[in-house]
Amino acid sequence: MPVIAILGAGPGMGLAIAKIFGRHGYRVALLSRNLAKQEPLVTELATRGIIAAAFRADARDRGSVASGLAAVKQRLGAIDVLEFSPAAGRLPLSSATGLTHENVRVWIDLYVHGAVAAVNHVLPDMLARGSGTILFTTSASSVHPAPRFGAVGAAMAWLRNWAYALHAAVAPRGVQVGHVAIGAFRPAALSDAIAPLYWELHTHRHEIEKVLLLDVADWLPQPPPPSRLLPATKSVR
Repeated sequence: MPVIAILGAGPGMGLAIAKIFGRHGYRVALLSRNLAKQEPLVTELATRGIIAAAFRADARDRGSVASGLAAVKQRLGAIDVLEFSPAAGRLPLSSATGLTHENVRVWIDLYVHGAVAAVNHVLPDMLARGSGTILFTTSASSVHPAPRFGAVGAAMAWLRNWAYALHAAVAPRGVQVGHVAIGAFRPAALSDAIAPLYWELHTHRHEIEKVLLLDVADWLPQPPPPSRLLPATKSVR
C-alpha cells in the first residue's frame, strides 16, 4: 500500500486530505508538533478503514522534520506522497511596512527551511524509484500579495516559486510537484470540498497549481476581469 505523509496535519485540511488519499488505498502518516491532537484523527480514519499513524515533527525544526519522516519510513515504508502544510499557530502577522529580521525569520523557518528539510528527506528516494509526488499548501497571499501579510506572504511566495522550479527539474524523472493556494480565512470549514484538488494534482501530473479564491475581495484589491476568477479553481500548467 502506498504512503502519504502529511506534515502539518490537523482536523481541517490535513484530515480531509488523509480521507481522500485513504479512500484510494493510501496509508496515512500524520505529522505535527502535538501527537496527542493526532490521536482522534487516527481513530476517525480507522473508522473509515484507513490505516493511519501519528508522528511528531515541527516544521520549524529541521532536525525534527528529518526524524519524523524517518520514523514514517521505518514504520509504514517508503513515502510516495509528501503534503506540506504546516500550521502557523500563533506566529505574528507582520505588514509589509513592519518587517524586521526577527518577524521575517519565523516565517522563513516555517515555510522555507521546513519545506527544504522535508523535500530533502523524501526526494532522493522518489528520484531513485522514478515516482512520487510533493504537494505544497499556502494561502492566496503567495499568488496575490497583500500588504498585511508582508512576512508570511513573502515566505509563501518563495515556496510557490520553488514548487515551479522543482517541478521543472524533477517531472522528467517521474516526480510530480504541485502547489495549492487557498484564499479563504476559514478553510477548515470547507476542507472536504478543497481536498479533492490535492488528488487532482497528484493524478494530473501535467498540472502544477490550483488557486482557490473564496474571499476574493480580501486578496484582490482591484476587481480583475471575470476570466481570472472563473472557475474558482484555477489550474496553471
